[in-house]
Amino acid sequence: MKPTEHIDALETAGLALADAAAEAGPDAAVPTCPEWRIRDLLRHTTTVHRWATAFVAEGHTAYHPDGGEPALDGDELLAHYREGHALLVAALRAAPETLVCWTFLPAPSPLAFWARRQAHETTVHRADAESALATGPGPVDATLAADGIDELLRGFHARDRSRVHTPEPRTLRVRATDTGDVWTVRLSATEPPRTERGTTTATPADTELSGPAHRLYLALWNRLPTDAVTLTGDDALARLWRENSAII
Repeated sequence: MKPTEHIDALETAGLALADAAAEAGPDAAVPTCPEWRIRDLLRHTTTVHRWATAFVAEGHTAYHPDGGEPALDGDELLAHYREGHALLVAALRAAPETLVCWTFLPAPSPLAFWARRQAHETTVHRADAESALATGPGPVDATLAADGIDELLRGFHARDRSRVHTPEPRTLRVRATDTGDVWTVRLSATEPPRTERGTTTATPADTELSGPAHRLYLALWNRLPTDAVTLTGDDALARLWRENSAII
């Protein structure tokens, strides 16, 4: 996906998040994040948006802490969230392709990194907000979902800080039935997961998770239960993922 496509996805997801939050109300529980109410979700997400905006708009070339969560609630908090989201979208759209700033995952450029990361940050939290409604989380565009699976597996969980390990070498396959994308994740006791992306399933796997990209995306981010997709093989790897894959 191009940065412009990620920015469009960020804008769409952020607006939908705000609409769902307004409908649910600040006291509503967030089933996908059981420790949170809607106010907690809004405080977290607007803090991340404003933190990301600082890198893009101010060009910080080293890590820069966020400004802390706002002590706001109700309509004021929702307005603050909407403002921060709009500022982030505007900053990304105004940023040059030659933008130089700090990033924390491999990407073609800092602009590509922040556009992608915030598109998925916001899409996942849009699902959280929608989980507070009777209708539950809505679908995610298949292309965006496949891109997000790739960021999760080949970005976040390629880092040394990934906690997804197995006592002996094991292989997890993730297969999107609608886009044709396949990821083969090799797990071990000491190394971070090693993921290859392709379109074949020739390599044997101990466990395979398959289904539409949007369901895999939400399941791998632990926003849908594992039984929302098709599991083939050893279900212990699926349990291991759910218990250890949270991004910290």
